[in-house]
Amino acid sequence: MSSPDPWGELPSPALKRLYRPQAARDWALTIEPMVFSPGYWGAAQLVEELVVLRRGDDVWMSLAPLELESEAIGIAAASGHVVVMGLGLGWAAAECALRNEVDAVTVVEADSAVIALHRDLNLFARLPDRCGDKVRIVPHDAMTWQADRAIDIMIADIWLPLIGDSDRAADVRQMQANVAARAVYFWGQELELARQAVARGLAIDQAGIAAVAESWGLPLVGPNTPDYATRTRAAAQAWMRGRWLTGTENPFA
Repeated sequence: MSSPDPWGELPSPALKRLYRPQAARDWALTIEPMVFSPGYWGAAQLVEELVVLRRGDDVWMSLAPLELESEAIGIAAASGHVVVMGLGLGWAAAECALRNEVDAVTVVEADSAVIALHRDLNLFARLPDRCGDKVRIVPHDAMTWQADRAIDIMIADIWLPLIGDSDRAADVRQMQANVAARAVYFWGQELELARQAVARGLAIDQAGIAAVAESWGLPLVGPNTPDYATRTRAAAQAWMRGRWLTGTENPFA
């Protein structure tokens, strides 16, 4: 299977067809017939048969453009042994497993009900060409799990909502201290880079992003991707208005 374009369309059409309604305790996987959904940095789209994972009334994950675009860079960079922090719908782990460049995928998930939902869904076992054989699910807290073998890339997605008040980069540094991955990508990475750039009086451009990324001390994938600064600025403009750390000023004015 060829490497996906980091700005390309996900998930694989064959993967989307593998989902079906499922429930475990307070978690429910549903298929919504038609939803108009915003992108992460792209335009809003009308999505038919949208796969959604809810916990009670909260949407934790979906196969909406927002989710797909905000994970695409990490998946495009996946190779060797991939660790995915947070199971959710399992689509990021599945997309990684479908890549020829990937040998193994370890998914770290603390919620036993999510694991039970996937046991019934049986998503990974139904991947084509037995790609699901690469995947193992480890029941553990992502913040304390320690790797038992070398990791080529860690993809972290354990937070709700997309924009929170915690220092997400600090959470990722704690995970990285335990796993020592050769590369790292995390959900909402672009928004955190933009927010911290503005807080330091830096522009949301290649130089400002590079300065923040260097201060984190993480082997981030993304900042060297073509058009990354433009994409980061677009995502920040769409999602970060009114949430800047330095007050009420608009960095896009």
